[in-house]
Amino acid sequence: MSNALTELLAEKGTLLADGATGTNLFAMGLMSGDAPEMWNEDEPEKITALYKGAVDAGSDVFLTNSFGANASRLKLHDAGHRAFELSKISAELARNVADAAGRKVIVAGSVGPTGEIMEPVGELTHANAVEMFHETAAGLKAGGADIGWLETISAPEEYSAAAEGFALAGLPWVGTMSFDTAGRTMMGVTSTNMASLVAGLDNPPAAFGANCGTGASDLLRTLLGFAATGTELPLIAKGNAGIPKYHDGHIHYDGTPELMADYAVLARDCGASIIGGCCGTTPDHLRHMRAALDTRPRQSAPTLEAIVAALGAFSSANDGTGDGETPIRKRRGRRAA
Repeated sequence: MSNALTELLAEKGTLLADGATGTNLFAMGLMSGDAPEMWNEDEPEKITALYKGAVDAGSDVFLTNSFGANASRLKLHDAGHRAFELSKISAELARNVADAAGRKVIVAGSVGPTGEIMEPVGELTHANAVEMFHETAAGLKAGGADIGWLETISAPEEYSAAAEGFALAGLPWVGTMSFDTAGRTMMGVTSTNMASLVAGLDNPPAAFGANCGTGASDLLRTLLGFAATGTELPLIAKGNAGIPKYHDGHIHYDGTPELMADYAVLARDCGASIIGGCCGTTPDHLRHMRAALDTRPRQSAPTLEAIVAALGAFSSANDGTGDGETPIRKRRGRRAA
């Protein structure tokens, strides 16, 4: 189904997404333990600056400051009843930035996990999860988001509930999971499992992929796993800017802008057509990624050895599927330019 994101993707072939939200807001003064979503109301100038930083660096897509804007997470700050409102404000601020960009830029409404564990392992019911995702998605749509962007999900049950929530809100969506435990999500999902999950949804995403995780190398290995399934959907890569290091009381990511430029091109060669950064990724990283994607020619998919040589070692022996070899990409019916 056509939407603003798929239309821009068809036009450009490869899209640059944005960078980090949380780590960039911490650099602006957000304190650990505070709800970033409250800044949509209390510090709108800083949220606007966050958005504008990505757009000015060349991003085609940027995410709203609404990752934790659901009833479950906000109730920790006595604001569980404000999920719709805070989501809407985040998208309104983003819409203003996008509309002033002078080019087509996609506002993607960020939707993170509920923070609860779903049945049968936990206590969160499917119906309640759908209701929470619906409320957030409806707020984002009301504020002007072009598309919903589900991210950092670990459980297939939660991914499926979010798909229903987006459907109820009438908001097209994309969705990523975080693969951070020996090539699997915290709930044991592999790249192959996720591709199968997406293919079986009644309301499938317009694109899917991976974000965050342990490092850029691991994320690209997962990306190769997606591509090997032969999926026809566009793939998303949104990896961290290196590995987090604790220094002088703060967490810093060691990935340089030059490393992230290499990552962006390798992600494209691994099959991704929507490429951005996650934790630690700043506008400076994005500028280098933009330049690399615009100037370096497309190559064949890299080997695992080439990924390690460029970005560093994997954190585990294989990608969670039991196959230590480079996944073989199946021939896809179409290829982005």
